[in-house]
Amino acid sequence: MEKIIRIGLLGFGTVGSGVSRVLKENAHEITEKVGARIQIKTVLVRDIHKKREYLDNLQLTDNIEDIFNDKEIDIVIELMGGIHPAREYMLQAMAAGKSVVTANKDVVAQFGKDLFDMAELHDVDFMFEASVGGGIPIITPLKQCLTGNRISEVMGIVNGTTNYMLTRMTQNGSTYDAALQEAQEKGYAEANPAADVEGLDAARKAAILASIAFNSRVGLDHVSTEGITQITPADIEYAAELGYVVKLLAIARESDKGVNVRVHPAFLPKEHPLAAVNDVYNAIFIRGNAIGEAMFYGRGAGSLPTASAVVADVVDTARDIVNGTFGRVRCTCYEQKPFCPLDDTESSYYVRLLVDDEPGVLGAIATAFGENSVSLKSVIQTRRVDNRAEIVAITHCVPHKRIKEAAAALERLSVVTKIRNIIRVENGQGEA
Repeated sequence: MEKIIRIGLLGFGTVGSGVSRVLKENAHEITEKVGARIQIKTVLVRDIHKKREYLDNLQLTDNIEDIFNDKEIDIVIELMGGIHPAREYMLQAMAAGKSVVTANKDVVAQFGKDLFDMAELHDVDFMFEASVGGGIPIITPLKQCLTGNRISEVMGIVNGTTNYMLTRMTQNGSTYDAALQEAQEKGYAEANPAADVEGLDAARKAAILASIAFNSRVGLDHVSTEGITQITPADIEYAAELGYVVKLLAIARESDKGVNVRVHPAFLPKEHPLAAVNDVYNAIFIRGNAIGEAMFYGRGAGSLPTASAVVADVVDTARDIVNGTFGRVRCTCYEQKPFCPLDDTESSYYVRLLVDDEPGVLGAIATAFGENSVSLKSVIQTRRVDNRAEIVAITHCVPHKRIKEAAAALERLSVVTKIRNIIRVENGQGEA
């Protein structure tokens, strides 16, 4: 008799319907690869009367207990989003002996340890490939394919909304507000875009990637986070003139100072592989001591790309059920590595100033930098703005605390009207 592995699906929105579609359209291939048929049995929804695509003859319920208490259901796929009750539902599902697959970056970033502990306690699988990078395979490569490496760096573009906005600003000269409006009109940005534009979405993904890459748990409170709200067309133009593009980067590095994880806009050299990643695409660049450099690229969101990652986890879990081999991929955070304080991280910086247009200004500015141990790589005196001059400086690599002290000194100078922006410059060589 053909074995059937049955699924309880929590949520039937964009990704949930995509999962149903992928399982249906690729049913023959999936069955052959697993050695059993995979079938969605019950779907938890808020409104059982709402019309939905790709439902076919699926059983709908608005009572989660119908899934927990169903002994035929082997795997629960959580696609509700948010932290509560998604976290509690996943824990309860595992307590009931069911493996869990999720795309929920919020829960994984904050409560991953709890979920792994519960999975180990009840000898079930916990899989979350779709929580980072949409359809891009990155969790499994880090946990399995690259496990023979010592990873020193993970750097990526992991938020499609902000990458789309920065692409529009770069290619079309759009303002931040115009780029945001366009992203909202196309459905790439929410009505409240704060999680994207302030870097919070990318920070959650950075915490997940860093935890896996460095085998040490990284919480959200360990991720320094800065969004793109202060990026202007002028910054984009200066970047281009200097041979860079502006990208919102999630960066995780390990050095002799410890692990540092951060999300922020950066000037990225045009020749870097990530510089050509545009629109809503994501890409993740990895540096390991055995593989050298590798990059994973693709669609970071959307119904079918994300469903692709979810179904991949379902297939892996179904194989474990068929073969009785649970727990192949457990939590790998077996170390407790120190964190490098943000002030001790090092980078070059782009500094844009509005100053008085008079003799001696450049000297005063150079002195302020020098007195705070910040050496200048280049200084460009540019346009005049309302009888003032705009000056752009690029520093050599310095600790973050030095640039903060230099900025404070510059603000005290009477000839400096305003510090218009300070942006990190990524040199593309494994350190900022």
